[in-house]
Amino acid sequence: MSKILDGAVLAVSLERVVSLLRRLAPADDVSLTKAATLRTLDVHGPCRLSELAVREGITQPAMTQLVSRLEQDGYAERRSCAGDARVVMVHLTAAGADVLRRRRAARARRMSELAEHLSAEDRAALAAALPALDRLVTTDPTLPGSTSV
Repeated sequence: MSKILDGAVLAVSLERVVSLLRRLAPADDVSLTKAATLRTLDVHGPCRLSELAVREGITQPAMTQLVSRLEQDGYAERRSCAGDARVVMVHLTAAGADVLRRRRAARARRMSELAEHLSAEDRAALAAALPALDRLVTTDPTLPGSTSV
């Protein structure tokens, strides 16, 4: 018998997962906002400031300040676009990519530790849900980063 997916229950459950991921973030000098922006650059490649602002859901002036801080930290850099020197693109630096790798590895270790306390059935259910969760993220064409048409 098939279960009906309740959107409210799904939303609350995912909010709890996001909260857990935030708590598992390593205690470093990288805020969640900085880390999210670095992740966007890692996933989507170099972006215009305006595109980054839309993807992260913040104003362009706020993104300008954030990118300036990322540059000061050595995690991102602005470069002129090869095809149009008037356009400035924000790039992830090697140091920024390294910060992401370290943060992901730390969270992965903690998630593995937590998962050890689950039954084999629960671990299998989580593994089976991952592809659907990945597809869910890209389903809404109105959201930045969606692959739906």
